[in-house]
Amino acid sequence: METLRCFLMSLTTDDFEDVKNIYVNEMVRKYLGGIIPEEHTKAKFIDTLNRSHNDAYFWVVRLKDSSQFIGLVSLDKHITGGTEVSYEFLPDWWGCGYATEVISQILNFAFNGLKINKVLAETQTANVASCKLLEGVGMKLESKLQRFGEEQSLYSIETNGSNSQLS
Repeated sequence: METLRCFLMSLTTDDFEDVKNIYVNEMVRKYLGGIIPEEHTKAKFIDTLNRSHNDAYFWVVRLKDSSQFIGLVSLDKHITGGTEVSYEFLPDWWGCGYATEVISQILNFAFNGLKINKVLAETQTANVASCKLLEGVGMKLESKLQRFGEEQSLYSIETNGSNSQLS
C-alpha cells in the first residue's frame, strides 16, 4: 500500500531494529504505558509479528523518497471485539501530516478492501495531538473509559453511519 509520500509495507522479521526504535522512545511511548525495556523488545516484536498472521495487519511506514522508517500502523481487534486502527510514529515526523495521510489510507483499506463497516481508535484523553488527528480523519468521540490507570477516549468512524466521511 502507499500514500502520496509513504510506502506501507507488511511487517517482517527484517523490521525489528526499526520497530525497536518505536518501543524504546520515551516520547512515542508517553501515552502507551512507557518504554518497553530493552530485554522485552524482541518478545514484543515476535508477538506482534505472530499476530500479523492471524486476522491482524501491521505495516511499517517508510518514506517513498528515502525508504526511511518513520512509524508503525495496524488494524487489529479492539478489546470490545471491533476493529481498531493504531499508530506510532517517531517524533521527528510528528506534525508533518504523515500520520493523517497514512491513517486515511488505512481507513480506506479497512472500508473498501476488507469491507469493515466500523473502525475504532483508542487514545489517552491527555494525548491531545492524537485526539486531533483522529478527529481530522473523520472519527468521532464515542465514549470515554478508564483503562491502564488513565482516561481513554474511544473514537469511531463508520462507512454508512451518520459519522462517516468515507462513504
